[in-house]
Amino acid sequence: MAAIDYATLKKGGFMRQKQKGYFSLRLGVVGGQVTAEQLAAVTDVAGTYGHGYIHLTSRQGIEIPFINIEDIDAVKEALAKGGIAPGVCGPRVRTVTACQGNEVCPNACIDSEAIAKELSDRYFGRELPHKFKFGVTGCQNNCLKAEENDLGIKGGVEVSWVEEKCISCGVCEKACRTGAISTQDGKIRIEREKCNNCGRCAYSCPADAYDTEEGYFVYFGGLFGNTISQGTELVPFIRDRETMFRVCDAALNFFNEYAKPGERFKFTLDRVGVGALKEKIMEAVAD
Repeated sequence: MAAIDYATLKKGGFMRQKQKGYFSLRLGVVGGQVTAEQLAAVTDVAGTYGHGYIHLTSRQGIEIPFINIEDIDAVKEALAKGGIAPGVCGPRVRTVTACQGNEVCPNACIDSEAIAKELSDRYFGRELPHKFKFGVTGCQNNCLKAEENDLGIKGGVEVSWVEEKCISCGVCEKACRTGAISTQDGKIRIEREKCNNCGRCAYSCPADAYDTEEGYFVYFGGLFGNTISQGTELVPFIRDRETMFRVCDAALNFFNEYAKPGERFKFTLDRVGVGALKEKIMEAVAD
């Protein structure tokens, strides 16, 4: 009998179980979004080839435990018919997590799902010195905990008061959680140093008296495991998606160039220095 290539199986999402000859299959899910057709295929595989249940991971993933090694090809085929494929494990870009974003959530400032999809299309499965996790959260509520990821993206908006539309109701001032908005002589004053770009003023305004421009906060080197570390914000609020993706490119290229094999991004930054990364990031912003 040929030796089992566990490394290749793990790379393809089949994680070895403690039970000999069995694997827990991690599926490719982007931003926590799964179609009804895909769910039907997962249900069929779990019932036919597994033990009739699935496991929902902490990073919005789906795993099907108890897949026998002899059924791997059949499982892949069955899943493919439902439009879903195995995920990845090991030293590479992992599943991108995201909240539902402004397509669904009234608090969200950005289309988190669309950004997660683009991140996945650009980077998913890319070989790196160690695993690398992206997370996208739509607003300051921070449901996806952006700072816990190797690279986290948090949505925000820059607001501008439109005086001619304002009805002086005071709702925006009450909605602001940072005390950035006040009314003086019938005019709205925004203290930019207090504003956290949450957009609550604009979203609560009954007269649509605010213009908004979406943007992104980006955090680097977050970690939540044996070592817990909050990601560092090295660049000011980014106001366009193209710049944000250039920043992501620069961070991944930096990690690939400077990390030692088996070293997480946070520890690379500790060893090399965040200043070296900031230099690359600011170059990307300026391009």
